[in-house]
Amino acid sequence: MVEKPSVSIVDDDIWARIGIGEFVESLGYQASTFESGRDFLESHCVGNSACVIVDLQMPDMNGLELQRQLRVLGHCMPIIFITAFPSEAYRAQALNVGAIGFLPKPVDERLLIECLTRAISISRR
Repeated sequence: MVEKPSVSIVDDDIWARIGIGEFVESLGYQASTFESGRDFLESHCVGNSACVIVDLQMPDMNGLELQRQLRVLGHCMPIIFITAFPSEAYRAQALNVGAIGFLPKPVDERLLIECLTRAISISRR
């Protein structure tokens, strides 16, 4: 049996976590959700995630800080940023350090599918 790719969703907004998690599972992926970057970093999912969908602006540790911390720890899984406050400066910063996507909230499902497909493909290599 082929194991479903695991996608981790990190967002301090419970409704975003639930909604994106359910959508990801409807696409046939396994979804794990986390309220904060620290929760994700302390989980078993860090080394098992094919992709991470992370909110850009969260208290304590924002999405860019989480991305940096993952790289420091040697994890280079694809990351998709989502944000309710999109700006070109943050978009450029995220993409310059290797993000697969930078999507405004509410997330366009078609764009998320495109980003997930690309991310899963990269993680399988």
